Formats: sequence, structure tokens, C-alpha cells
Amino acid sequence: MSKTESTQALTPPFAGLLRFWRQVHQVSQEELAYRTGSSARHISRLENGHVSPSYEMTLGIVNSLGMLERDANHLLIAAGFRAQGEKASFAAPELKWLRKAMTLTLRALDPNPTILIDGSGDILMVNRSWVGLYRAIVGEDALKNITNHFDLLFSLHNEFTGSDAYTDALCLILMSIQQDVLLTQDAAMQIRLRRLLATPGIPDDWARRAAQRDPMASFRVELMINGKLQRFFSVSQTVGAMGPTAYVSEPRLTINTLYQEVPQNTLPDCCTDQWEHPLLAY
Repeated sequence: MSKTESTQALTPPFAGLLRFWRQVHQVSQEELAYRTGSSARHISRLENGHVSPSYEMTLGIVNSLGMLERDANHLLIAAGFRAQGEKASFAAPELKWLRKAMTLTLRALDPNPTILIDGSGDILMVNRSWVGLYRAIVGEDALKNITNHFDLLFSLHNEFTGSDAYTDALCLILMSIQQDVLLTQDAAMQIRLRRLLATPGIPDDWARRAAQRDPMASFRVELMINGKLQRFFSVSQTVGAMGPTAYVSEPRLTINTLYQEVPQNTLPDCCTDQWEHPLLAY
């Protein structure tokens, strides 16, 4: 590695991002210093990584450069602060195009049971295969009253007591929610976390157990369908901004799909038009 490469590798992320965005907006160090009520020398030291920015200074730079939310969050995270953003409603008129795109996506994923959830786990859309699968597990009437993906999965835990795969899946979900709470300080999610932790059968060492599993968006899960235990790959895909802040970009959407580990003709037929659900993407 050359001396130049070594120096670049040791440059703190904030310093590199600050220099990059200042140049993108064609603002000199002197001008940025004036806009933020600082000094050119301090801006230079920030860009060289000799000093760390305060929260107020970071926000001052964001506002002075007119940075959009995604890029502002990159800078905040690089400075050691939590990302910020206003909640966005999936039902907002300006997101009509996104709702259409998600409808087409969920339909295309049939016959694999698929749902669309927001950052709180609330269910926004489902495909017909998902309706058929959980109709066979919880019953048609109960299914219509289910509004949260996490609540649904944890409500089934008693039926799978002794299934290490299912317990592992719940521990991974808890770990994901716990880290989300620590990063976003979302009070509603903190309440949901406490409720889910009170689910009978959740091991006391759930965090350590989750930490020993691969922290991936995909994992194995077992479901009892018509008296038969079936194994699936649960695959989650984030829908949102690209880059480090994808997990906080509003609206925070996730597509979750179940794929049979060993494909069999044992799932309910997804093609029947008789299955209805308030959130069916059709």
C-alpha cells in the first residue's frame, strides 16, 4: 500500500464526507465557515480529521449545504450521531407510484407467501399465497384481525415450543428490534419490544443466542401447516434509499417472503379467488 493509499484509509469517514459534499456544492472552506459561524481553520481541521464535530456543528453544515435527508443522515452517522427523519405515510398521495410498484412485486412473488411491512412491523400489503398460508395456520377469521407481522409470529410461538429453528428466528427478530430501538430511540418500538419479550417460551439469553447466529436478513424458520412441520427460508428485502441509511429512510419498508426449503406441492393453492384479506395486493 502506498503512502497516499495509507493516508486515505486512515481518514475518518466524517472528514471525507465533509470534503466531498462541500466540493459537490462548490462551497469553499471560508464560505462554509461563514455560513456555520465557524472559522476556515476549524473547517480545515474537520476535513483533515484532526478534530471531531459537535452535534450542533454537524447540523449547521447540513443546513448550510442544503443537504437532503439521506445524505444528511450519512453525515450524522459518520459524526457519531443517530440519523434523523420524519415519519412518512405509505398511504400518502405522492407515494401512489410506490404502492403500485409494491402491488406488482407482491403479485409477482406468488406462489411464495409474501408481505410488505413498515418499520414497526405493521402489515401494509399481502399476496394471495400469504393469505392461504396463514389461513391454514390461524384460521380465516383470526387472520383478518392481524395487523402486525411481529405480533403474528410471536403469537405462534407456543405452537412450536421445542422448535429451535423457530425460537432462533424470534431471537433474531428481537435483536433487530432492540438495535433499532437503540439507534432510533423510538418509544412505540420500545413498548412493542417489551411486549414481545414477555412472550412465553422466549429464552432469557435471547440476545446472546441471536448474537451467535449470522446477522442476516434471511434465515430458516419452521411452520406447522395442517399438522405437518414445514421448513422455509425467510427472506427480507429493504425497500428504500440505497447506502448506509437504508434502514432509516422513510417510508421504512420491508418485503418478507417465505420460500420452501424443499419445494413441495403442500402449500394451499394460491390461485383461488375466494380468499380475501383487507390488505390483499390485488
